[in-house]
Amino acid sequence: MVTIPWGYRLESRQLRYFVTVARERNFTRAAEKLHIAQPPLSRQIQQLEDEVGIALLDRGSRPLALTEAGRLLFEQATQVLDRMDEMKAMMQRLRQAERLRFSIGFVPSTLYGYLPEVIRRYRAARTDVDLSLVELTTTEQVAALKEGRIDVGFGRIMFHDAAIEDTLLRNERLSAALPLSHPLASRTGLIDLEELAGSALVVYPKAPRPSYADQVLALFRDRDIKPVAVHEVRELQTALGLVAAESGVCLVPASVERLRRDNVVYRPLRESEAVSPIVMKIRKGDRSPELALILQLIKEIYRKKGIILGT
Repeated sequence: MVTIPWGYRLESRQLRYFVTVARERNFTRAAEKLHIAQPPLSRQIQQLEDEVGIALLDRGSRPLALTEAGRLLFEQATQVLDRMDEMKAMMQRLRQAERLRFSIGFVPSTLYGYLPEVIRRYRAARTDVDLSLVELTTTEQVAALKEGRIDVGFGRIMFHDAAIEDTLLRNERLSAALPLSHPLASRTGLIDLEELAGSALVVYPKAPRPSYADQVLALFRDRDIKPVAVHEVRELQTALGLVAAESGVCLVPASVERLRRDNVVYRPLRESEAVSPIVMKIRKGDRSPELALILQLIKEIYRKKGIILGT
């Protein structure tokens, strides 16, 4: 049995290099696997042998073979390196556990407004927070808040739930999305809902209900306006696709006008009641600093845009 002298200092990098060479039994393959050139690898192994004071590789054999000392060091080195990897993984898990997590739920149409700017400013202010974004309908946001899957939600429906606190951020005006061939597409001014009576109406989302679709349908029902037909679809993009295909018209929040699509034009509505609320939802009584920061950022953006919170 060969005894390796004590008192030398082994670097983890050298041990990794040595273990890789021992496994590959070839300097060239080991260098490729380690993504380094062969000469530096050879020098590192030579320095390791100088440190321990004994040959670890039989360089005269093809393929490379370990000496008795090399086999002993290989067995010990693999255990040491495995343990170091375990410790690194443990520290990583602890570091992640200590990082604050914050999750935002949103309905897709809010992304065409000021929510992206709120998110950008929040990220810049809180670089130490793991922020996640989850697309959820307003109804799904309520359940997600109760279950702790999200910390705040941005939707378009006010719910009366004892566990949820709603804050009306603003009422967003609605516009009519019309196919380019529609008689009203050439209109430059406001249009009346009554003028859409002769068209099929596309609403979204189809489910779950209640939803934004119910707000739109209520506008027509309250005025006793009966569209030629009503097409219910799952999402905004599909609705605009049907409009482009001349299958109907659709009422959308004004911010959606930023979403340019071929063969679709947007026209503002005359009715002042033709609005959709943007609602921030949190758990009742939640006064976390993160929520306070989100609301502060919203207020700053609204103030800059000349928007009064809650109107």
